[in-house]
Amino acid sequence: MSGSLRTEAVGVIGGSGLYDLPGLSDVREVALATPFGPPSDAYVTGRLGGVPVVFLPRHGRGHRISPSEINFRANIWGLKKLGVTRVVSLSAVGSMREDVHPGDFVVIDQFFDRTRHRADTFFEGGVVAHVMFADPVCADLRSILLAAGRELGLAMHDGGTYLNMEGPQFSTRAESRIYRAWGVDVIGMTNLQEAKLAREAEICYATVAMATDYDCWHETHDDVTVESILAVMAANVGNAKRLLAAALPRIPVQGACPDGRALQSAIMTAHDRIPAEARLRLGLLVDKYVR
Repeated sequence: MSGSLRTEAVGVIGGSGLYDLPGLSDVREVALATPFGPPSDAYVTGRLGGVPVVFLPRHGRGHRISPSEINFRANIWGLKKLGVTRVVSLSAVGSMREDVHPGDFVVIDQFFDRTRHRADTFFEGGVVAHVMFADPVCADLRSILLAAGRELGLAMHDGGTYLNMEGPQFSTRAESRIYRAWGVDVIGMTNLQEAKLAREAEICYATVAMATDYDCWHETHDDVTVESILAVMAANVGNAKRLLAAALPRIPVQGACPDGRALQSAIMTAHDRIPAEARLRLGLLVDKYVR
């Protein structure tokens, strides 16, 4: 299962409300089977501004998949198989800061994990790897996204910590107040596992968090509801599509990046002790390193 199906490409993972990517040419759908089960949906490939793009809706078209049920490993493995070297991920989030208003975008630079039930590594079943993850987001991708958003006049925040809760329920008021006291900037349910797996797959990764609400910590705003989220999301999604149309043509699909060599010194298991099944399952990721 090693190798990729096409030349290098930029991947886009669409969050809540973003189920398609307008403006693509040469569009086709690719349904992939992966060693980790089915991805969220068929991948949509095409070109935008001359750049090869692969798009995947995280929750599936029609929003069928709950955050805790997303097959993150299959999603990232499929992007790797299709030649993706850079991923831009968009996610609806709650704001934990007074100055991050509903409708604002935060270009995340850190994550904090509060999940409990999710597979978040490719390396198990007889093979161990420890990738560096101190800086979980690609600085170059962040810079491109920030510049493109500011040129469009969007409300962009440079950096922030994304607390990844389990869900699918929203926070209790006590949780929300504690998370805010910890100094996190936004709260969501999906992106940390993507970032971890993208690093293991040697794919550069960046998240644009789209604030839809103030969670339930804010005393002068209504508590978060699906209705309030959908109202803000409608405007956010339009702006997100504008941002992608401006940013994607600027993203180089090739070129040196430390994230693209994350496994070089990370695989701990002696090569001759890796089980044949694990070598087959992980060949797409490790063949260039494992003799």
